[in-house]
Amino acid sequence: MQLWTVIWMNLRSLPGRLAATSVAVIGIGGVVMVLVATLAMSQGFKAALNVAGASDIAVIVRGGSSGELASNLSDAEAKVIEDAPGIARDAHGPLVSPEVYVLVDLPMIGSGTAANVPFRGVGPHATALRSHFKLVAGRLFAPGLDEVIVGRGAASQFRGIRLGQPVRFGTKQWTVVGIFEDQGSVTESEVWTDVHVLQSSYRRGSGIQSVRAQLLAPEATERLSSALKADPRINVAVATEKAFYSEQSRALVTLVTTLGSAISLVMGIGAVFGAINTMYAAVAARTREIATLRAIGFSGGAVLASVLVEALLIGVAGGVLGGLLAYVGFDGYRASTLNFQTFSQLTFAFSITPAVLTTGILYSVVLGLLGGLWPGYRAAHMSVTAGLRSL
Repeated sequence: MQLWTVIWMNLRSLPGRLAATSVAVIGIGGVVMVLVATLAMSQGFKAALNVAGASDIAVIVRGGSSGELASNLSDAEAKVIEDAPGIARDAHGPLVSPEVYVLVDLPMIGSGTAANVPFRGVGPHATALRSHFKLVAGRLFAPGLDEVIVGRGAASQFRGIRLGQPVRFGTKQWTVVGIFEDQGSVTESEVWTDVHVLQSSYRRGSGIQSVRAQLLAPEATERLSSALKADPRINVAVATEKAFYSEQSRALVTLVTTLGSAISLVMGIGAVFGAINTMYAAVAARTREIATLRAIGFSGGAVLASVLVEALLIGVAGGVLGGLLAYVGFDGYRASTLNFQTFSQLTFAFSITPAVLTTGILYSVVLGLLGGLWPGYRAAHMSVTAGLRSL
């Protein structure tokens, strides 16, 4: 009864302290908005890579290479890979896509800054090896012609690659004949054309940089890897698409998450001091009331708990406000950044999931409780005599 009485007294006095309370709520809300936006960015990276990364698709590159850009495989090596065990086949042969990967410069929409955009030459099975691939406008490029299709993410972030528009890559002029999507995956950051046309345009001969292959089952990865490692004609590294993309983006995801968390921590310290000032003002405004309650027998624990409850409510209000602002402002927002492991631009969409919002609100609760702890302790141990003298 003591606890509920003091809590009700505190809450009833809130309208008289609305300005100071609002400052604390807005401060915590700003911190939570930054944290949620950062986590949503990291979640967007992971979502783009997880959608693209399948466990039953193998990516084969040159052994020891750091990625597709540094890899180089000959036509003879590609034939060895196609004949390896563990790869699925249909009536026409193995389900593989030999691919060439180069980077081209395109200006970013809004800033005009040049960005490294992946330009991929793909084989005829490439679309079948991306289970979420779908043309949303135009048509697929014709084999042997200087035509390209563009990922939806790339089309939204870079200039000069609209449907039907000519664009110059290398020494050739290409025509954009289609726009595709891949459920928001990293593939949407790319421009595609026929692998043989790209080889000719960039004077690659018959060389490729990677082979994508449909596996008979996810567990066939080990079988395929063992067979290729045992073959003296070839030196390659085999990984599932999921593992390949995870390795290619690990440093970027870690960097964004770490920096975002550090910024949120520093801002959180400022928000805690704001909450402390607010709660000190609240306690000072109720000095006489608290002293009177202590004089008639209310415990210090009830006073402490009442201050912490008020601080908790301020924290939750700030968390809800920050989460709502982040959701309205960032959820689904498309952006791009440089993946410095592949030196290519990665487009992604911010993804604010329930788990991200929950993390933000829990952080606001911690900030609120930290802000109310010391003022509550001071109030609970206030001298009754000194408090009553202020009457």
